[in-house]
Amino acid sequence: MKLKIDNETLAQEFFEDSLLLGIVAPIKDYQFSWQLNQILGFNFRVNNNFEIQLTKKERKYFFSIYEYAVPSTCLVHYLYNNQFDGEYLLPEFKHLDFLWLIKGEAVSAEELKSLMQSIRSLPGVQLVTEMTNEKIKHKQHLIF
Repeated sequence: MKLKIDNETLAQEFFEDSLLLGIVAPIKDYQFSWQLNQILGFNFRVNNNFEIQLTKKERKYFFSIYEYAVPSTCLVHYLYNNQFDGEYLLPEFKHLDFLWLIKGEAVSAEELKSLMQSIRSLPGVQLVTEMTNEKIKHKQHLIF
């Protein structure tokens, strides 16, 4: 008997109660997370246990993930690097530099709007957009 991983169900469960933002900010991930921490009061840390590895043309690509768990809540923020060495975590969104996943707890429209405005105000940030799951072809690339 062969066991088959149901990627669609996996993706559905992973993205349940989550929001995804796409960010255009042509700066290094460590600089961006530093700004988020210093200016916006987050506490993003790179989480090497979650690093995503894709293999394309017999070459390995590593996409770092920064994590921030909001104290006293179930809310966790994940910041993904969308590119590594000319490859993309979500090839359908090559223009995006970062993906910001919010998971674990519902976020009000007001809170989301406020967060997006705060991110937009940072130096180097050119665009912040909310992404709908339907538009994302390679959802499974975001699952760690």
